[in-house]
Amino acid sequence: MFTQVTKGIKVSVETTFEGTFFKNYKMHYAFGYTITIENLSRDIVQLTARHWDIYDALKDIETIDGEGVIGRKPVIKPGKSHTYSSGCLLASPIGAMHGYYHMVNLATTEEFEVEIPAFKFAAPFAIN
Repeated sequence: MFTQVTKGIKVSVETTFEGTFFKNYKMHYAFGYTITIENLSRDIVQLTARHWDIYDALKDIETIDGEGVIGRKPVIKPGKSHTYSSGCLLASPIGAMHGYYHMVNLATTEEFEVEIPAFKFAAPFAIN
């Protein structure tokens, strides 16, 4: 598990290898990840946007920006958490992701970024 705390917001990531398949006559490697965002602060916060840099050993870095996560902009109360799962396809069996969430403190209206720890993807057969 990969974990990082920024401004009282703890982000934890677990990854899984989902398998391989052919798409457009090329082999692709499917990876999943589950992220838990825990509010360790005293204020209510809302996740409004995300930024990802996806590293694939056989391709250039892909950058993705978007609103919320999985179609939601969760509000997280102190002591509570929000968990979601997603995934990505890589052209190689090895890669990584890193990014940040754009958050708003609903008590003060302060906007801030919460780092998502860099996490790695590796198909089991690629690391033996």
